[in-house]
Amino acid sequence: MATLPARCDVIVVGAGLAGLAAALELTGRGAEVTLLEAGTDVGGRVATDRKDGYLLDRGFQVLNVPYPEAQEVLDLPSLDLRPFTRALALHTNGARATLADPRRAPLALPRLIGAPIGTPRAKAALARYALRTSFLPVEGILHRHDVPAGRHWRAMGLADETVERLLRPFFTGLTLDPDATTSGRFVDLMLRMFVRGEVAVPADGMAALPRGLAARLPAGTVHLSTPVREVTAGSAVTESGTVGARAVIVATDADTAAGLLPGLPVPRWHGVTTWYHSTAVPPATGATLLVDADDSPVDNTIVISAAAPGYAPPGRALVATSTAHREDAPRGAAAEAVVRRRLAELYREPTRDWDLVATYDIPHALPAMTAPHPFTRPARAGDVFVCGDHRDTSSIQGALHSGRRVAHAVATTLGLGDPARTRPQKA
Repeated sequence: MATLPARCDVIVVGAGLAGLAAALELTGRGAEVTLLEAGTDVGGRVATDRKDGYLLDRGFQVLNVPYPEAQEVLDLPSLDLRPFTRALALHTNGARATLADPRRAPLALPRLIGAPIGTPRAKAALARYALRTSFLPVEGILHRHDVPAGRHWRAMGLADETVERLLRPFFTGLTLDPDATTSGRFVDLMLRMFVRGEVAVPADGMAALPRGLAARLPAGTVHLSTPVREVTAGSAVTESGTVGARAVIVATDADTAAGLLPGLPVPRWHGVTTWYHSTAVPPATGATLLVDADDSPVDNTIVISAAAPGYAPPGRALVATSTAHREDAPRGAAAEAVVRRRLAELYREPTRDWDLVATYDIPHALPAMTAPHPFTRPARAGDVFVCGDHRDTSSIQGALHSGRRVAHAVATTLGLGDPARTRPQKA
């Protein structure tokens, strides 16, 4: 790792997706950037561990491939993306229904008609909502009055049965918000992405996203294991010394940013627990996300190695199961036992012999986006620039967009030139 410079054009504090996107944009404009990361690897909360031949993402994480920033910033071909099935298995009242887009899979229509998510009239309302949302311009969604998701769905004419048996449980797995207080505009944007494209994971785990971005930065830009103790408009103080700069960007999580910039708003956090189990015989659901709509310790589960075989060693299958944190939910070993029993019901096969590979209990997984949610917060906090998913939306899209948006503001302030081609070539 290179020695810290005494001075550079821009300091970026934090090498998560937002910080990496900001650094990539600025170096592409000719700026000398110093990226300071407290951890031992890039990526922040987007991380993957290797254990006994398994790839274990820290919490259930996926890439929504149609994200505009993913298309713009990430080198998608190099990620070797492994898509999930473009369908949803819904477990409710002891029965399982498979839901898919009838436009893409004609056989999905009779399954949708028979799904236990409401009357035919309710299903027609759901279809109208999904189609309208998928074709509505993004600006049309962003400029709409924002209300909590639960209120929004009912204002769209969706039946209670549809909301409680499908929309609430599905989006709980995405937003980690069982109470459906998340921005209605955000859930519509997410639905739009799901209808329009694939969900996938990289063959080498979600950590491939930040590592791919870091690999495109000039050598010596990233400094790992370098926590920052203090920032000003023109410097960052670390244990290894002080670095001066023309501008400073704080690109950390919300809590760390508030520690460096007192008075910065800090959203509540939503938490998640993800269990990874291994079995010799993979469940027959394949790479289809299974959503549990019942009162259950499970929100969703998937045989993730069915999508990405490299997540498990030969002869084994890896099952990822997640649940959003709730105040009265059991935790620890007791919770795993309850989850294991529920998985036997969901997959309709014994799970007593499944091996627990790892448990990730993550209280700070996603910043809450309680409606009304400001999708774009100011690029500055005083004289220091700030980016991150807590300044945009709690998503990969939000982190990447915030990083590039704030980098543009820095470039304007410093009078930097137009960017060279830093975006990847399309396949």
